[in-house]
Amino acid sequence: MTEELKNIIESLLFVADSPLSPDRIRKILPHAEFSGIKQAIDQLCDEYESRKGGFTLTEVAGGFQFRTRPEYSEWIKRLIQPHPTRLSKAALETLAIIAYRQPIIRSDIEHIRGVDSGGIIRTLMERKLVRILGRKEIPGRPLIYATTKQFLELFNLKDLKDLPTPREIEALTDTK
Repeated sequence: MTEELKNIIESLLFVADSPLSPDRIRKILPHAEFSGIKQAIDQLCDEYESRKGGFTLTEVAGGFQFRTRPEYSEWIKRLIQPHPTRLSKAALETLAIIAYRQPIIRSDIEHIRGVDSGGIIRTLMERKLVRILGRKEIPGRPLIYATTKQFLELFNLKDLKDLPTPREIEALTDTK
C-alpha cells in the first residue's frame, strides 16, 4: 500500500455524500489491490482515532464515512441548525417492525400493529428509510419491505446486527 493510495482514498471518503465500501472504492481505483484498499482504510481509521480530533472515520451502512465526534454535536447544531428527522410514534413503531422482522409484507405489519399501515409505509419510503424488495410468491403477490442504507446511516448502524436486542431495549426502559 502506498501513501498516495491512502491519500486518494482519504480524498474520496472526504467528498462522498454517503458511506463508501471497499468494493465501491475498488471500482473507482481498478489498479489498486483490494487488500491495499482495506489496509489504507484501516490505517486511516487508526490515524483519525488516535488523533482524537473533531471527526473520525466510521464504518456505517456497509461502508466508511467521516463523522463528527458526538461530544461536539452541541456546537455543530449551533452552526447548521439541522432539521431533525421527525417521525411520529406510529412511523417509529412501523419502522421498528420492518427493521426487526424484514423482509416483511404489509399484512404482517398490520397484524402486529393492529391498524392500517399503508400511509405510514408510504411516508417511510418517501424518506428513503424503507424500500420494496420485490413481491412474495403467495396469492395476491404482496410487496415485500425492508430497511435501506439510509436507515442504517440515520441510526448510525454498520448493519442490522447492530440493532439493539429486545433484552437491551428492556434494560434501557427499566432504568427510566
